[in-house]
Amino acid sequence: MRSGWLKRKKAEIQTPTETPSDLWSTCAKCHEVVFERDFQRNLKVCPRCGHHHRLTAEERLEITVDENSFTEINGNLAATDPLEFPDYAAKLEASYRATGKYDGMITGSAQIEGIPVAVGVADFSFMGGSMGSVSGEKIVRLMEFAEQQSLPVILFTASGGARMHEGLFSLMQMAKTSAAVARLDRSRIPYLVVLTDPTTAGVLASYASLGDVILAEAGAVVGFAGRRVGNQELGARLPANFQTSEFQLEHGMIDRIVQRKELRPTLAYLLRFFGAEVEEMEDADQSI
Repeated sequence: MRSGWLKRKKAEIQTPTETPSDLWSTCAKCHEVVFERDFQRNLKVCPRCGHHHRLTAEERLEITVDENSFTEINGNLAATDPLEFPDYAAKLEASYRATGKYDGMITGSAQIEGIPVAVGVADFSFMGGSMGSVSGEKIVRLMEFAEQQSLPVILFTASGGARMHEGLFSLMQMAKTSAAVARLDRSRIPYLVVLTDPTTAGVLASYASLGDVILAEAGAVVGFAGRRVGNQELGARLPANFQTSEFQLEHGMIDRIVQRKELRPTLAYLLRFFGAEVEEMEDADQSI
């Protein structure tokens, strides 16, 4: 038997000629190669440098809310082209085909550690998470829904700002969403904001800066005008961490920087602090 084994033809021994490319990822910041398995287990945070890579809305919901608890509302709202801006309709169609979404803001109801919440998540992959008339409308409707149901509101931001293709229709959403936040305040509804990379321009200048508690992910770009514009005005004297979540924390613009793995328990803690309670199961009185 041993001699037969030694006489096997080489052709029978197959070795892989290529290594599957999905075994690793390259960090966008430090450019180190990390195993994809470790990358996913660490919630797309680089285990070498701690860089928080961007998440889609679905990925964000998966790691934040209780399993199978999210129910989308107003998901059928789609942007129009009121100004007939050149190529805007084609860009909307391309974004829909690429993401399967009508807009970059996903809203709905969910639970976090059993606590019912109204939640909105911005997806940067849809036209840079820009805020158009649909995004503003969905945020306002979410807040009105939260008022009716007495639910705390959590918004995850990720945006390059107002969508220029809609002109004043887009800029109007800054005032519109800010007014909705004011109504939440009058109704004593808790409003929590999580700033993710990037949160800039009109979004930061409106609902993103109005939360009762404002959290941010580490290293996120958070600012109004671009760094290049700031350097032009100040003669390239801006600090190295300008327009980051760390810079905003130093200057009192946000309350806390939270690592991605700690966001879910941190949000649950804050919800309990504001008096939110775990929803009782319908059959709780039938327990043995």
